[in-house]
Amino acid sequence: MSTSSHLVFNVTIGKQKPENIINSTAYCPFCHRDTLEDIIEQRGTIWLIKNKYPVLEATLQTVLIETDDCNSELSLYSKDHLYNVIRFGVEKWLEMTASGQFTSVLFYKNHGPCSGGTIRHPHMQIVGLEHINYLEHVQADHFIGQLIDSRHSVEFNLSTKPRMGFFEFNILLQDLADLNSMADYIQIAAHYILHGFHRACKSYNLFFYHFDGKIIVKIIPRFVSSPLFIGYSIPQVANEERAKEVISQIKEHYL
Repeated sequence: MSTSSHLVFNVTIGKQKPENIINSTAYCPFCHRDTLEDIIEQRGTIWLIKNKYPVLEATLQTVLIETDDCNSELSLYSKDHLYNVIRFGVEKWLEMTASGQFTSVLFYKNHGPCSGGTIRHPHMQIVGLEHINYLEHVQADHFIGQLIDSRHSVEFNLSTKPRMGFFEFNILLQDLADLNSMADYIQIAAHYILHGFHRACKSYNLFFYHFDGKIIVKIIPRFVSSPLFIGYSIPQVANEERAKEVISQIKEHYL
């Protein structure tokens, strides 16, 4: 197995990780901040720490704890807190990228039982990869889509050539001065996915990319993954009528 294309997951460490997305009564380590170790930086209620359970080998795994409210969620934050969370996360991600210590750096968020996460408490992850360049798997057409809205240097669209399939929202930022507008669109997409998209959808992922001179965020509603994508890497695209309906709903309720 080539270390340049696959991450090694340490199963022994993985078995020790707490889980409270399914088992909602389980202990939440992020609610007990006096017990947290390896704190990198604090900015109010937003904390950046080293991951206590570094399951990915040849990486530096950090966790951005977004709030001290375990029951909150990015789509519900006040504007001030939303902007602070996104700005803090982007700053730390770009700093780690610019450090030169890593081949590339991931910045992403899991939310909900189908997202791949284990802790309910709102958080993101910034992971430095020693041997893998995530951009090798990124193509420009992954971020092309039907325009939903635009503001300043920020475009919000619905992907016409999604990476995994069906519905993926893209937000493309050209000027960091407009980061708050990007944050607004992220919040709109997250709220729509959880509250207006499909009654069975309780999960999503956010993925950040530094690509083609832009900062890009892809927001993906998560269900059980398509077997065609798992087995053959063939994405599917929703029919045009449903895509238009989704865009219309977002414009009507949020813009």
